[in-house]
Amino acid sequence: MDRRRQRLRRRRVAAPVVVSLLGMTLSACSNGIASGGARLSANAARSLAPASFSAGACVALAPTAGDRHRTVFLDAGHGGIDPGAVGTTTQGATVDEADATLPVELDAATLLRAQGFRVVVSRTGNSSVTRLGAADLSGGVLSLQGAHDDVVARALCADLARADALVGIYFDSGASQADAGSLATYDTVRPFAAANEQLANLLQQDVLATMNAQGWAIPDAGVLPDSQEGSLVQSSSDSPLAAAAARYGHLLLLGPAMAGYFSTPSEMPGAVIEPLFVTDPFEASIAASSTGQQVIAEGIATAVETFLPAPVAQAGHPRS
Repeated sequence: MDRRRQRLRRRRVAAPVVVSLLGMTLSACSNGIASGGARLSANAARSLAPASFSAGACVALAPTAGDRHRTVFLDAGHGGIDPGAVGTTTQGATVDEADATLPVELDAATLLRAQGFRVVVSRTGNSSVTRLGAADLSGGVLSLQGAHDDVVARALCADLARADALVGIYFDSGASQADAGSLATYDTVRPFAAANEQLANLLQQDVLATMNAQGWAIPDAGVLPDSQEGSLVQSSSDSPLAAAAARYGHLLLLGPAMAGYFSTPSEMPGAVIEPLFVTDPFEASIAASSTGQQVIAEGIATAVETFLPAPVAQAGHPRS
């Protein structure tokens, strides 16, 4: 996602303009549990409210070891006809943001399930999350309405999951190949704003640590309130929806309700992590690699485990 601020420039080391409303790029849905490959078995998945979402979207995954009685919602940004930000690797291969966020989500889900978490994921294949209607499409890409609806569906899925925490997984883009670094975002106006900030700081800290343990020297682009990111539209006069988006001033996945625009906000602490810029070939190469995806997932899982520690059983009252 393009940002309205000066970017950090990555120090070089030797080592292997779109409309955006956090996942709402103006850019069909695949069926079933697809491109996660070996990362996810169809037998492990249970769709929540399947009539409300695309096939393979909003899927609950049970723990694979123990049970912390905690649920984490993971959102793999973009998907389907919305590729998100687009960049190239150092070898010139195209990298779509949506193709990189999905394996990170599924890898993180695998790690968290092994730690006793129930995990609900926004999508399991190359699809939108919402079931797209005619108004959601324009010239073969998502309309502004479709982009809005797809992010609203992600927040709704998190609420249906009754998640204890929400993690949005996205990658960044910039105007220059020199724009680089990891960024986390949280909302400051929700009743659980302090928890939002704590989660954002943990994600930034742990994802950066796991990446830079590999010698990648990814810059720290900071932890920012979503009011500094906001909903970006080309013109607030394009439509009533565009005008509302311009007024909103939050990331739709994390932000509060707004009358006439957004009525089903996520109701749990949440943050978004954007570990890399796909428009920087060095960072795009990491984002597109299975090693890079797994390393980022490890950082996410570590942050969530710290944020949602296992409940302590009281004497005489064992956990159910």
